[in-house]
Amino acid sequence: MLAPSRIMRTTPEQTGGGRHRASLVAKAREAIEEGSRSFAAASRLFDRTTRERVWLLYAWCRRCDDIADAQDKGGALGDQSDAAKRLRSIKLLTNRAFDRMPTADVAFDAFGQVAIETGITHEMAEDVIAGFALDAEDWRPRTEKDMMQYCYHVAGAVGVMMGVVMGVAKTDEEMLDRACDLGLAFQLNNIARDIEEDDAAGRCYLPLEWLSEADIPPGQHMKPMFRAELVALVARMLDIAETHEAASRLGARNLPFRSRWAVLSAARIYGAIGRKVRKSGTAAWDHRIYISGPAKARHVAAAYFEALLNRPKAPTEMPRWSRRDFARPAVAALTPLEE
Repeated sequence: MLAPSRIMRTTPEQTGGGRHRASLVAKAREAIEEGSRSFAAASRLFDRTTRERVWLLYAWCRRCDDIADAQDKGGALGDQSDAAKRLRSIKLLTNRAFDRMPTADVAFDAFGQVAIETGITHEMAEDVIAGFALDAEDWRPRTEKDMMQYCYHVAGAVGVMMGVVMGVAKTDEEMLDRACDLGLAFQLNNIARDIEEDDAAGRCYLPLEWLSEADIPPGQHMKPMFRAELVALVARMLDIAETHEAASRLGARNLPFRSRWAVLSAARIYGAIGRKVRKSGTAAWDHRIYISGPAKARHVAAAYFEALLNRPKAPTEMPRWSRRDFARPAVAALTPLEE
């Protein structure tokens, strides 16, 4: 017999999907250690509460990226069909996490936990998910602003979330701008390093206008005859990255010491990727550039003294682009894609 409507029960709200916080943290730690050694190393410098929250947020970002690209822990891209369906799943699961509903996915339950603890908002999540939507649409940047729009959604908006996780008030526009700057710098360095890998996957994040100015036909930038021109374009990109990296340090000075140390360590490590790409010149994409363990340790040590001194040097000029150029309007909830 069907149960009478008067005794039917709705799913109760359960922070973290009803999972124990400790188990969410443990799974999130596994995700960051498997997905990003550099970020995992830097995260250990936070105080315990902040460190755990960073892991919880990372687990969601990693899982969303895996779903969007049909991959496992950042591995090889899977079948790219049904991209809209995968994106819809990300939105629906994120909505459930915000509503304190179980999602049957530990990474989304982890996100629900950290969102409740820190006050991460729907619009912050929407800004990040918009980046996955751009990739799902096989999007290409036409202008420098387009490229920075992409960098904002896939990394700058994550930087804003990270700022909130570290205790920055959601009304502190200056600090959130600086947190966004660090995310933008990270992504530009990643793009510079991964140009060959992206090309193999049929993707290119260099603006079409830049390619046209360098007389590089679309889709031909990895050809040997254009390698010198590509180096010049990447140097231009890295100049932008270094400006955002320098600006981010102005925000780090207002963080508690351990958070400042962690942020400056990450800035140094990711900045080193871009500087190594620049130094490698035309050989930058002959093999994947990485920062060795001993080199990371040196950056962490240098960041310790930088955080202790806490006298960041302002860039000669502030970045041209800010999150105000790209952030989406506030939304009450994430809107699923149309069927």
